[in-house]
Amino acid sequence: MSTAERVCAIVGPTAAGKSDLSLAVAVRGGAEIVNADSMQLYRGMDIGTAKLAPGERRGVPHHLIDVLEVSEPATVADFQGWARTAITDCHSRNVVPVLVGGSALYVRAVLDDFAFPGTDAAVRARLETELAAHGAPTMHERLAELDPDAAAKILPGNGRRIVRALEVIELTGSRYAASLPAPAYGYDDVRVVGLDVPRNVLDARIALRVDRMWEAGLVEEVRALARQGLADGRTARRALGYAQVLDHLAGQSTEHEAREATVRRTRRFARRQDRWFRQDPRIDWLAYDAPNLADLAFRRLGFEERAAQ
Repeated sequence: MSTAERVCAIVGPTAAGKSDLSLAVAVRGGAEIVNADSMQLYRGMDIGTAKLAPGERRGVPHHLIDVLEVSEPATVADFQGWARTAITDCHSRNVVPVLVGGSALYVRAVLDDFAFPGTDAAVRARLETELAAHGAPTMHERLAELDPDAAAKILPGNGRRIVRALEVIELTGSRYAASLPAPAYGYDDVRVVGLDVPRNVLDARIALRVDRMWEAGLVEEVRALARQGLADGRTARRALGYAQVLDHLAGQSTEHEAREATVRRTRRFARRQDRWFRQDPRIDWLAYDAPNLADLAFRRLGFEERAAQ
């Protein structure tokens, strides 16, 4: 099978080193990168997402970066369509796409045979209004009456998933599938490597990353984006760091508290990311500090054939 039909992915938790590794692989293999970080989709969200500036991308084309305004919503289903279009574009030019990101759901939505039920903006808006008025626990009780299995798998405080489940039930007249489908790639040739980082090392790297974000001007970045509608953006406003700084700017916390909350919540998020990825036996895990990491990843992603051509 031609390498031009392949889809590669580099995954792992926040601050694992995915961006650097993906650049090393892409430069050597003539590949292009497809962003799978939901917040790097947004223009202006640069510091808090550790987005590589154009001059840092070593000439490697990057897809799905800076494609939305912070006020625009984005769902996993939206991202799936955009990413698959980018992959098709790469394949049409005999280029190998490398999907890079830390969300197992986003990555699986692209790589796997993964179908999403439709959505309806009016129904979603009405349910979100009800959520704001009555609270997630009350909405969860309604879900439990309509679909006990879904309610058992969704936490009573997870308003977003409760609303989505109720929306699907209303639109389809059927119960909501709250669990993910069994792993099954939707492409014929998929290679995925993951970066394995010990928890204590990852915790230290996250703290250092947040320190650098603050030094680089995250607070001012959020202040500027707030004037562009960040606080009203259904998706962007939830980004780690941005949500905490918005709270600070609204007088709900001190800057120090916002900074500490960003570190704490990012660490928790990284643990969830790692647990999600570990459930997928198809991922080929590589030690983050392997002295020959780029070579290992290059080979495991199947680029030997390309290098020999």
